[in-house]
Amino acid sequence: MTLPAQRHGTDPGRELAEPGFWQQPPAHRLAAFARLRAAEGPVFVPEGSGRGHWALVRHAQVQEASRLPKVFASAPGVTTPEPARWVRALFGDSMVNLDGPDHAQLRKIVQRAFTPRLLAAAEEDIHAVAARIVDDVLAERPDEFVSAVASRLPLEVICNMMGIPEHYRAEIADRVNHASENIGVERGLASRLRMPGRGLRALARMQRMVAGIGRERRKHPTDDLISALVCANVDGQALGARQLGAFFSLLMVAGVETTRNAITHGLSLLTDHPDQRDLLLSDFEKYADGAVDEMIRHSTPIIQFRRTVAAEHTMDGHVFRPGDKVVLYYASANRDEAVFPDPDAFVITRSPNPHLGFGGGGPHFCLGAHLARVEMKALFRELLTRPVGLRAVGLPDLAGSNFDNRVRSLRFAFERP
Repeated sequence: MTLPAQRHGTDPGRELAEPGFWQQPPAHRLAAFARLRAAEGPVFVPEGSGRGHWALVRHAQVQEASRLPKVFASAPGVTTPEPARWVRALFGDSMVNLDGPDHAQLRKIVQRAFTPRLLAAAEEDIHAVAARIVDDVLAERPDEFVSAVASRLPLEVICNMMGIPEHYRAEIADRVNHASENIGVERGLASRLRMPGRGLRALARMQRMVAGIGRERRKHPTDDLISALVCANVDGQALGARQLGAFFSLLMVAGVETTRNAITHGLSLLTDHPDQRDLLLSDFEKYADGAVDEMIRHSTPIIQFRRTVAAEHTMDGHVFRPGDKVVLYYASANRDEAVFPDPDAFVITRSPNPHLGFGGGGPHFCLGAHLARVEMKALFRELLTRPVGLRAVGLPDLAGSNFDNRVRSLRFAFERP
């Protein structure tokens, strides 16, 4: 790895490496990213023992790296830290950690399984699930939004789409929480020693569960996504048990977590900006698509992904060399003043809004982007247009993760009895 000159003087990227940085209030973190965007080129972030990564914090930088997968590779892993070899050998490589033909073939199988008929059924189901969740909320009057509303919608929609039997779902929800609760969160020594084993056990049980369902669907296929994946014939290939498990884990952890966080931040943003909420309610169908995209831009559910440089490349005057590590900071790119005027404002009519909440383009653009938008729009239609209004109470309880903008809990209340 090339050693940057900054490390021998003032290091503008050191703040991102401090353990407490991600526990700071959002305004503090956003101000730090603004300072990094003002630097002349990519900034080095030390990670100890001579290691570190280059921070790509501008919109154009993240887009460029995203669209050059032969230069900025996802393998051996996009998370921090990268997955250990034995973990990859045991659980298989997730699609987000693959490059080239391996990634293209797996993505082709998955895309082929999302038939127009399956997607149409999923969209119809989304509206039914959203209505049922809000019916339950109005009947039961809970006061915690993440568990009562935001987590339920993506979990139920994905389980319905995959064809997960009802009796497995409570356990799957529990496994998802255990697998993801401490990703990117700074913890004490005892917790670091205990929690990885707990998360991996949850992941293993979840993958064994879906592998068993996959074996059954190969023998007796039904009209669901698991059947489509294990019975696919794309260039003579379908998903094997380990590939199915890895895909399901990605779908559950990424699809459920990111959507639930975007929904939760969305309620908080509409509460904090009553003028934007009133505008949305004045003509929901006119403004809803823009509101959903602005919620995603403003909250940026995935904060960052890592890449490994595979070929020499020059960006903004800096030469990257093979083996260098870079991190694509979507949370910073989505506040880039060069692309988003008044970037910290929440404006549901923002146009254009080329946010990178689903990635910066290229082969790893989020497969679930369309369904996530449909889910958010359907839920907020139900939440906001019923005769009893909802509002957030207090600030979201953030996990302080350097990986995703995760909300542990958010209190909420009814505006009218």
